[in-house]
Amino acid sequence: MKPVAIFRHFQTEGPGYFATFLDQRSIPWQLIAVDCGASVPISAESFSGLALMGGPMSVNDPLPWIDPVCALIRDARARDIPVIGHCLGGQLISRAFGGEITRNPVKEIGWGKVHVDHSDSASRWLGDWQSKAGETATVFQWHGETFSLPPGAKRLFTNEFCANQMFTLGPHLAMQCHIEMTPDMIEEWCSFWTSEISELEFFPSSIQTPEQMQQNMPARLTAMRSLADQLYSVWIGGLKS
Repeated sequence: MKPVAIFRHFQTEGPGYFATFLDQRSIPWQLIAVDCGASVPISAESFSGLALMGGPMSVNDPLPWIDPVCALIRDARARDIPVIGHCLGGQLISRAFGGEITRNPVKEIGWGKVHVDHSDSASRWLGDWQSKAGETATVFQWHGETFSLPPGAKRLFTNEFCANQMFTLGPHLAMQCHIEMTPDMIEEWCSFWTSEISELEFFPSSIQTPEQMQQNMPARLTAMRSLADQLYSVWIGGLKS
């Protein structure tokens, strides 16, 4: 099987549990460390799927790799190769498919609830998870921008702070949230908390403190991984051999 290409855009925002999921199923993957200067492939033909991780930058920043990554996403779509994006990665998918990236009304940092949007793709992507978990999931957030739904996309999750939490478009999945988190990632990201909220005049209910983020972490991660397993399992069903 061809490998899944995993694009890392920032050193502390690696594949996390997504890589563990692939390893557990003996699915090969290749890390493309854009943050270390790795070049973006021109074609997706050598890969079974594309996975895009997060990063503190904006898709609207004039970075030299953003347009090539978006072109690669469009190439994958033309070849029916599935693409999955986490936070910044989801925003890159939205932009590549014709969406826009704008400032979210508030920052979301920490654990938060998202609610199922009953589009016609929800039953396919959520399957047994929805019958067991219901209409709400608790996921990890760390973002100040948001994506619009590109033409043809179906919203999968929403919440009161950010309308478009997740969308699907055929075999492609774009997420504003981070379902790939590990304990080490959460602890490391908490060290950036002070700089993230320094410009805020108040602490909205969408932002947790590092102490709140690390409370009940094992139970929260276990519950979120149930959702991750469901979504990742559907996504790998579209991988090309």
